[in-house]
Amino acid sequence: MKILFHHIYEYRKGLRNLVLCTLSSDYLELAVERLEHNEIAYLIQKVSENKVNIFFGMKECVDIVRGFGNKPLSTFTDEQDFILGIMLGYCRIKQCHRYLKRKGHSVSNTDSRDVNISDIKNSRASLAKVAFSDCEWK
Repeated sequence: MKILFHHIYEYRKGLRNLVLCTLSSDYLELAVERLEHNEIAYLIQKVSENKVNIFFGMKECVDIVRGFGNKPLSTFTDEQDFILGIMLGYCRIKQCHRYLKRKGHSVSNTDSRDVNISDIKNSRASLAKVAFSDCEWK
């Protein structure tokens, strides 16, 4: 629970836009109580009989994750995996490498300048399609 409280602190200070926290189901009620008390948007997904994933943070980010559907993280599409990693604050270059590898492109881990720009251009359209497919424009 200390980690959850620390993530809430970081979110409130603006260090994170979205947080993913995996907790024992035993702590779910307390976690929800704390998130609601702080008026933080959240989404709960069951991992197993005794574990849950709680996504919380900016409502827009939580809504994007909600749009991916209630499914295991391991079944996210390449684009969903990329978007989630970026929203969670992971290194953008490493996320690009991960995405390109998942798409079957060879990527050098030693220098980000080794990424073939045509690989990124070829994948850009599918990323944009997923990023905005579930948005409701008002």
